[in-house]
Amino acid sequence: MECLILSKLSFLQFYALQAIVALTLLFSITNPSSAARLVPQSKASNTDYVKTSCEVTMYPDICYQTLSAYASTIQTSPRELANTALSISLNGAQSTSTLVLKLSKEHGLTRGEAVAIADCVETMSDSVDELRQSMAEMKDLKGPEFQMKMSNIQTWVSAALTNEDTCMDGIEAKAVNGKIKDTIRSNIARVAHLTSNALAFINRLSY
Repeated sequence: MECLILSKLSFLQFYALQAIVALTLLFSITNPSSAARLVPQSKASNTDYVKTSCEVTMYPDICYQTLSAYASTIQTSPRELANTALSISLNGAQSTSTLVLKLSKEHGLTRGEAVAIADCVETMSDSVDELRQSMAEMKDLKGPEFQMKMSNIQTWVSAALTNEDTCMDGIEAKAVNGKIKDTIRSNIARVAHLTSNALAFINRLSY
């Protein structure tokens, strides 16, 4: 008797399982968008998106090097891609600005060197401010003022890039100590490349 009862229960469980599977398949067919949300995007596809996006920038190597670590956050969102690239650019500008300020206080600088580095301190400070303004504006791009806000961001990031180039030009033009020049030049070049890439992604958002 017990075997018969267990057998009946097994059949009932089997048919119940079949019913659940059938309902799940039906739900997937009739609600494809809902079903898709149940399947998370793979890490590989997110990384591929970052890599493909970086390939259209002027500096794809540093682009992928700095952004690939944030692939799971960026996923396949153009806005998140631009926002992350801008954040990385801001962090780089802040670090470089601090470094240049420190170098401006080095002992033994000639008058020409002191003036060139002081000018670089000022332009890098402006660059940081402009990137900060851009980050703040990026937080709220919805609504009828989208185009105006995008224009502001593009203007600020372009200005930040110009300031970074101005710093580089000033250091190159003056007879700055070789070691100090190389340190500033390498750091400014990196920040300029990051800013250029961020601007490329920002420009794509306005299309």
